[in-house]
Amino acid sequence: MEPIITIRNLSKSYGEKVALNNISLDVYPGQIIGYIGPNGAGKSTTVKILAGIIQDYSGDVHVAGINLAENVLEVKKKIGYIPELPEMYDLLTPREYLTFIGKLFHLSDDVIESRTVRMLDSFGLKDNLDQRMDSFSKGMRQKVLIVSGLLHNPQIVILDEPLSGLDANAVIMVKELLQVLKAEGRTIFYCSHMMDVVERVSDRIVLIDKGVIVADGTIEELRKDSSDSLEKIFAKLTSSDDTVQRAGSFASAFTDHMEKPTADE
Repeated sequence: MEPIITIRNLSKSYGEKVALNNISLDVYPGQIIGYIGPNGAGKSTTVKILAGIIQDYSGDVHVAGINLAENVLEVKKKIGYIPELPEMYDLLTPREYLTFIGKLFHLSDDVIESRTVRMLDSFGLKDNLDQRMDSFSKGMRQKVLIVSGLLHNPQIVILDEPLSGLDANAVIMVKELLQVLKAEGRTIFYCSHMMDVVERVSDRIVLIDKGVIVADGTIEELRKDSSDSLEKIFAKLTSSDDTVQRAGSFASAFTDHMEKPTADE
């Protein structure tokens, strides 16, 4: 099977800060990739390059056989990007916002209306179609954002902390949706700090630290005959291994300066 995403020697720096250091990666159709790492490891930079948001990088990236640097607009048509921090037009209603998104992808009015109503209804937002989004909770906004990333029926879905703010039922639905999309042959790039979710939904886990891929495989391959959770594997392979010690140091900030009882007490 040919990879749908091919990354070769990808590097990106912000001034003297190296975000990505010569990474290479192949991603195949129908895979759910759990892409994880500490803050500042290079996760968001990678997905923003794939989504065509960051264009000043070195290395080669091909998506569905298209050279990203040469034809970023064609690549964007094939990708649904759901960012961690959404930039939405809050004064619009979901219907207006999704109509705008649909027009960007040259969808017909009928297709936009049908998909908007059905997808928002699945999230329990049918009654909020014409309500301005500046009155929405974080979870409601997140649901609209997920719909906006899937409205054009993309081959590749990039999710950056997609469960943020969602209620329990919506979380279950998103997890089930990922399996449906996978069964249809879509490729899912899933970025999250929620290790238990990543472990359950991912076919393959790629761990990046300090701009370098330090692990790549199934959860069984990463365990290497141990019974460690993904959270423990993550801690061992990154600078997070001293978290217990640092948590104790944090807590001692309270106890070190507590008033001690006097002898009379």
